[in-house]
Amino acid sequence: MIVSPADAADAFTAIADQVLDGQHLLALVQGESVDLDDETDSEVATGFHDRVVADEGDAPASGQSQAYEEFRSLVTQEYAAATEPLNMASLSTRLRTRLGPSISDSNWFGFGSFARAVASLTLSNLRMSQHLLWDSSRHPAPEATTAPPRVALPDPVERLVNQLNLPRVPQPWWPAIYQTLADYAQSQRFNLTQCTSWARDQLREQGLSVSRNAVGFVVRGTSFGGCPLHRLPPPTADEIAAAFVGNVLSRADAAEIAFSEDEIATAHAWLGAPVDNSAEQVVRTESSS
Repeated sequence: MIVSPADAADAFTAIADQVLDGQHLLALVQGESVDLDDETDSEVATGFHDRVVADEGDAPASGQSQAYEEFRSLVTQEYAAATEPLNMASLSTRLRTRLGPSISDSNWFGFGSFARAVASLTLSNLRMSQHLLWDSSRHPAPEATTAPPRVALPDPVERLVNQLNLPRVPQPWWPAIYQTLADYAQSQRFNLTQCTSWARDQLREQGLSVSRNAVGFVVRGTSFGGCPLHRLPPPTADEIAAAFVGNVLSRADAAEIAFSEDEIATAHAWLGAPVDNSAEQVVRTESSS
């Protein structure tokens, strides 16, 4: 196992059976669960896998019994009424709305993730995949999906992916990531583990299968770019975009990745930040933090 920042060289991390990045390490130090459920080779979720996410007999965190029982009641009702597999992102969003701060404050009642909290209920015939849950006695198992085509990137963005581990996501997804993080900053008390999980679920509700690693990459880049999500007043989507893209290009310059002015403009356009906003931003690179 290697403990390494998310931008470690592929040649280094490729030799490991498992890699813990800064986000995972922070979660462990804070006594939280490390959720590796959706960390796949592609940013776009692929395939179908059953999984076991909690053991029978697991109990909620101390002081959470009442909220947990309300959670049990709501999930059981939805599970019993479902005529087809339930989308986990949609269900978790509805539960957050109904149960309010009790979910965020307790990090899913001490289980660390929505999936583990659901599994703790030991619902009859429950089966779960990365995105769906269903009753195997009433619902047919979802069909496996095949990997989508590899996202084609402009040459300067491809170089950022190869040398800085920039997430390989389609261009239209970047503005949605920034807006989702801005929504989180406006509505939630910042916690990195909860932020990446919340943002991932919100993005998947929009049909964008962005992993927590990709969200965490943007959160860290935004912070190093001088615009942390815990800032007051909370940053806007445009400010998050400018800080993140400015930091990425600052790191590229520090890594001696040579770009022409046109290539810099291409990178800005792909990553969804206007050149005039980001180019003027003073950034701090990760290496100087």
